[in-house]
Amino acid sequence: MCGRYGRRADKQRIAEWMQKHDTNVFDVDESYLARSFNICPQSFQPVVRLDATTGERQLAVMRWGLVPSWSKDGKAAFNTINARAETVTTSATYREAFKRRRCLVPADLFYEWARIDAKAKQPYAIALRDNSLFAFAGLWERWQDRGTGQDLETYSIITTDPNEVMQPIHNRMPVILKPSDYGRWLELGDSQQLPVDLLRPYDPEQMTAWKVSAEVGNVRNNNPGLCEPVNSA
Repeated sequence: MCGRYGRRADKQRIAEWMQKHDTNVFDVDESYLARSFNICPQSFQPVVRLDATTGERQLAVMRWGLVPSWSKDGKAAFNTINARAETVTTSATYREAFKRRRCLVPADLFYEWARIDAKAKQPYAIALRDNSLFAFAGLWERWQDRGTGQDLETYSIITTDPNEVMQPIHNRMPVILKPSDYGRWLELGDSQQLPVDLLRPYDPEQMTAWKVSAEVGNVRNNNPGLCEPVNSA
């Protein structure tokens, strides 16, 4: 599961990352590119997708927690913040999005909680060793309110089995894509060429994890100290 993540990078670094990966920004409030150290479900966040008209990469702002187009009330259940790699091609909630609406979710760390005993958990931050920005494999959907005609765009992050870094912490991890795979992930080709093979654990040699403060558990907290290492037993 991936229920929290962060972007320590400032707007300049994010802009450079998007430029490097050929992403256009159209009519997006720059406040959504601000640093955020405790991104939680139901918040609106930037994602990268292909523009349906031009085929170019585009930055869009969507709400975390996928709402299928066929939803009656437009409400996302908590369990739609993540899609399991093992069932993403068969699940009624995700299979159409996997075929036609894949996206990149920019981040440079995520959080997970390791169980210590029956009552206590220790939060960890997990990132790439070089502290670079990366992208989760995401899916997005557009739901329309039949009463108002307004569209709501939402996304989900795909999870897979843990690698050696994640195994001591949790039994799932988000799918992190290599930059060389961004193009293939976003391209919408023949159904026989769906990028199922990219839904794998990331190279553990390139990742690191460290203990962080329990304050990250409160969604109201959002400061640089949340992802700083702490010493605890």
